[in-house]
Amino acid sequence: MTDLVDAPMVDTAFNSPWQVLDADGALHDHAHTTAGRCRAFYRDMVLARRLDQEAYHLQRQGELGLWLSCRGQEAAQVGSIRAVRPSDHVFPSYREQAAALCRGLGPAELLTQWRGTAHGGWDPQPYRFHISSLVLSTQLLHATGYALGVAADRRKDPTLDEIVLCYFGDGSASQGDASEALNWAAVTNAPILFFCQNNQWAISTPSAAQSRTPLHVRAAGFGLRTTLVDGNDVVAVHAATAAAADRIRAGGPPELIEAVTYRMAGHSTSDDPTRYRSADDVAVWEARDPLVRVRRLLDAQGWADEAFHTALEEEATVLAETTRTACRSLDAPALEDTFLNTFVRETAALRAEREQYTTWRNSFA
Repeated sequence: MTDLVDAPMVDTAFNSPWQVLDADGALHDHAHTTAGRCRAFYRDMVLARRLDQEAYHLQRQGELGLWLSCRGQEAAQVGSIRAVRPSDHVFPSYREQAAALCRGLGPAELLTQWRGTAHGGWDPQPYRFHISSLVLSTQLLHATGYALGVAADRRKDPTLDEIVLCYFGDGSASQGDASEALNWAAVTNAPILFFCQNNQWAISTPSAAQSRTPLHVRAAGFGLRTTLVDGNDVVAVHAATAAAADRIRAGGPPELIEAVTYRMAGHSTSDDPTRYRSADDVAVWEARDPLVRVRRLLDAQGWADEAFHTALEEEATVLAETTRTACRSLDAPALEDTFLNTFVRETAALRAEREQYTTWRNSFA
């Protein structure tokens, strides 16, 4: 097993991600977790999957314009977000619903953008969780720039030790913005941890068709310390992320974690994954379901009884009901709201444009 403290800059076992909890629920190293922590992980993952399922059905019923599922990636998101501090800023992609729930965002906030009732569903500052963008890789540059601001604050006050966590996927890694951000972060020693969820597919393009080099090795080429981890093992993800965050917080260079996982659903609700991947491939990863893995661990170790599971199922049911109610209560915005959130203060030109638009629209009354 790799010692995370003394791990080399690059894990040379490209096809052997670091693992603590195997697919059968066997825990190979108790040093990295506790019963209480595993129960908390399982709760986070169950609630995230229930919200994800509910949002999928709402989209199919015409209540949402689009939805991008995180099913199968719950361990990667929960393990990583729970390993950083609430004060650390997080820059997500469009699929980090599990991480968002862990940061305290509610269904209404998460669904607003997908229902089309606002440009973004929440104020990033209270949650330290930024709004997602549908444009691939943009968040990597945003996150790196923010991390440089954090570094500037540190120079003024050395007691500050905030870091930045940035999520992205294997498809995003093929975008130019990703390479620019990784290089920029490395050159400037920005206090940032890049977390790549390699879910095997960039829409319909498999990872093998995107690069001849594993993602974590590519990042090492820019000068980042990297770790390859089993993204369906929440215990390993949490341990790897916590170790990386501690190193960066102590002044170490930026790092990248590649979490090997699988996107169990389509790229989005507009996608039909049966057109490009086989049922056999999906079945292999279904057997590695991150929720089943933790449930087996809890049962085998006697860390959770039926009362725990019953209470969790009831909590998940309430969340599903809350999600439906919240979604249907999101009213369509006024057309004039199109002009909001463009500038901090409304300019004369924007005001004139808004008034002209309002006059034109009212002419049809």
